[in-house]
Amino acid sequence: MKLPNFLLAGFEKCGTTSIYNYLNEHPQIYMSPIKEPNFLERDWDTFTGEKKVRIDTLEKYTNLFAEVNDSHRAIGEASPNLLFHYQSSIPRIQQYVPHAKILVVLRDPVTRAYSDYLMQIRDEITGNNRTLIDQLKYSSTKSYTLKKGLYYTPIKSFLETFGTDNFQVFLYDDLSKDPTKFMQEIYTYLDVDSSFIPNTSKKSQIAEVPRSRAVNQLLKTSNPMRDFIASGLRIIMPLELRQKIRSSLVNLNSQGKSAKSMSEEERYALSQYYYEDVLKLQDLIQRDLSNWTPIKLASMNNS
Repeated sequence: MKLPNFLLAGFEKCGTTSIYNYLNEHPQIYMSPIKEPNFLERDWDTFTGEKKVRIDTLEKYTNLFAEVNDSHRAIGEASPNLLFHYQSSIPRIQQYVPHAKILVVLRDPVTRAYSDYLMQIRDEITGNNRTLIDQLKYSSTKSYTLKKGLYYTPIKSFLETFGTDNFQVFLYDDLSKDPTKFMQEIYTYLDVDSSFIPNTSKKSQIAEVPRSRAVNQLLKTSNPMRDFIASGLRIIMPLELRQKIRSSLVNLNSQGKSAKSMSEEERYALSQYYYEDVLKLQDLIQRDLSNWTPIKLASMNNS
């Protein structure tokens, strides 16, 4: 029975999809064909949330690695929520893959939160559609978008459990600066050929926002108008063509994230929220995080 000997554990909007693809290119690395199996995230037998297709049994999880062969020195999967749900994921990692190496990529929490927020707007999953300022004022203890940038406690818990040999922190800044060098450091950590050069020219999950929110809601959410149109097209048009047309319409209604830049008020408020956590994290991982927004703004205010 083959199971992972390394985990790409998160966080979301920290380059995980690109890194997954770069890992998948390496001939000595096998990556789960499902990018985010999330099997190790929690005990799915006791989960009472929304029921959907998921990798919720050991058999299903093991099947993801059925194609592993002798050429694969490193076997991995990428589940960003392992860090966010550290209280439930740590015991499951200890149970199923106790010797796996774990790597995590961290991004300036202010830009990570804003990127996450834009993704939710794009995918129409914001729920009450509150701005980040409103979330900070009224629901910061409940907002997953905000809480996922509080890195210190989950990182500390993983380090205390797995130690520095089996848990390593990488920075998104380094990925952005020199993706080839960044990946070769990860290849070294995974004990595969570090001279391999991945194709880093293609970026994944490039942030975009809708030109028209009303059009985006029509295309992305279930609503009477969309259901009526879909029922008519279903008779005369195959599924693949319908999906292509819908994707084309979504793309036509999309624009770069620069069209909805973070305001100075948002940047300052988020920086205040994350400041203490970033300072504690910096001491914990012994990495210079002075380029991150919370510390930069604080130093400017103190000068």
